[in-house]
Amino acid sequence: MCWRALYLLTAAAASSSETSWVCPLTCHCNSSALAINCRGSQLTSVPDGLPLEAELLNLSKNGIKTLAQQQFHMLTPLLHLDLSNNLLVLIEAEAFLGLHNLLTLNISHNHLKIVPVGAFVGLTNLKLLDISGNQILVFLDFTFRDLTSLQFCKASDNSFVFISHQAFYGLSSLRELDLDGFNLTVVPTEALNQLSRLRTLSFRRLGTISLPNYSFRHLVQLKELVVSQCPRLERLSANSLFGLNLTSLTITHCNLNGVPYVPLHHLVYLVRLDLSFNPITYIHGNLLKDLLRLQEFHLVGGSLIRVEVGAFKGLVYLNLVNVSRNLLTTLEAGAFQSVDGLRTLGLDGNALACDCRLLWVVRKRLLLDFGGNPPTCMTSVKLQGWNFLDFSDDELLKLLTCQKPRILNNKRQDVMVDQGHTAVLHCSAEGDPSPSVNWLNPQLRQVPPVGRVRVLTNGTLEVRYAQPHDGGTYICVTSNAEGNDSLRVSLHVQSLPSKKHFALHGWSVLPSASPNGIGSHKLPFDVKTLLIAATIGFLSFFSSVSVCFVFMFFWSKSKGQIKHTATIAYVPRSAMSNNNSKSGGGYMETGRFTMKLI
Repeated sequence: MCWRALYLLTAAAASSSETSWVCPLTCHCNSSALAINCRGSQLTSVPDGLPLEAELLNLSKNGIKTLAQQQFHMLTPLLHLDLSNNLLVLIEAEAFLGLHNLLTLNISHNHLKIVPVGAFVGLTNLKLLDISGNQILVFLDFTFRDLTSLQFCKASDNSFVFISHQAFYGLSSLRELDLDGFNLTVVPTEALNQLSRLRTLSFRRLGTISLPNYSFRHLVQLKELVVSQCPRLERLSANSLFGLNLTSLTITHCNLNGVPYVPLHHLVYLVRLDLSFNPITYIHGNLLKDLLRLQEFHLVGGSLIRVEVGAFKGLVYLNLVNVSRNLLTTLEAGAFQSVDGLRTLGLDGNALACDCRLLWVVRKRLLLDFGGNPPTCMTSVKLQGWNFLDFSDDELLKLLTCQKPRILNNKRQDVMVDQGHTAVLHCSAEGDPSPSVNWLNPQLRQVPPVGRVRVLTNGTLEVRYAQPHDGGTYICVTSNAEGNDSLRVSLHVQSLPSKKHFALHGWSVLPSASPNGIGSHKLPFDVKTLLIAATIGFLSFFSSVSVCFVFMFFWSKSKGQIKHTATIAYVPRSAMSNNNSKSGGGYMETGRFTMKLI
């Protein structure tokens, strides 16, 4: 009875406070809170007769379609206005004129396709604007010119096709911007250049394949960049993040197939990196070391097959790594600069092979936060379906074991090959886990997987178009977490002779040097032979020339007597001009000259 009496007194007090104002029939007014609540009142327009002292007006979830000019000019004390979830298709210029005290304006989830220039005139103190969930296609120049105090702008879930270069002019105080670029094929770099004090930028559904160079070059104060839900985004250009000094970078639900090492290398103050839900397969070693202050690395729901040894080398402040829901079979301690600083580890959702490579996780399992999902063995018959927390230290040390690699044919090999042919050097090993195979050349440098001399995926060394300088001793090194084994293979390349011996009609021509490069041979020609050869050549030449002269002599005689002079008649140009000037025509003067033919 006491609780009931207290409830009735409270209800009566609330009722008296609500009725102290003259309030529209469909709304609820609270004079003590200076609030008017017309939410879900089936209004088709802004009601008349609203209390002029109100500081909060909620008109959400109605059927309002239009805001006329100076729609709220009498409500000057208003601080918060909510027009979300209406049917707004038109906001006239100066619709909010008079609301110079307004701090927050919510017009999200309406049907606006454009925000006219001048719509926000008078909102000089507005701090937060939410226009998300509309159908806005463009931002025109000077759309937000009057919002000089605006700090937070939400414009996601729209259909932008163009953002004008001066669209954000006037937003000198903006700190956070949330954009949706579903139909944008380029980053609106010129428009973003107006936001020199921006601290957080979120881009969703950007319709571009590549993030171009210098996309955010003037956002010098930007600290957090979020790019998400961009299924076409496959790569970041080398200088795409140039000019930024980020502490947090999120690129999720995109189509990156590799960690963008080059664009990231200058972000030395980056603390948090999230590349989740990208088809990234490898985290390579020694390529993230420039991110000196990185503390959190997230790559959830990707296609990770391997995190290489040294992947997080140099990251001394790293304390959180989340690579859950990938295709990893292990995560070795050698991937980290030190596992001592690690506090949070996400490994669940991977097909882990529980062997000695995960012993470091076992030893730290009581100090690590697995987020409620500890690692689970998937490929081990003994431990399948069990997590590390279900076993004691002694049991795990006996179960998580490895077998040192052993090269199957460990006898020293000698391989012979002719110059220009392909040499194949075999090396196979067994162990648990399966050992990796690497080759060292005679200069003790690791042989790469590409090139003329390369290591194939099955561990075989291939030397194509072998040359003498390829010869020497190659070393096959097989290794896993338990140890390594090695094998030496000698390659000998038989070089071709510099000149070949040939015979021509009894004349013998020998190479100038023997295969060993010792001694030389003179051509076996004597003086008699040279004289005979010269005589034969001279007679052949003389007879050919004589035949030609005889033929020309008889041919010229057959043509008859040859004239040695020629007479040419001509008419001078001046004579022709004088003759044409006379009427009736007449005699034309001519000339002759004789030319001697040689």
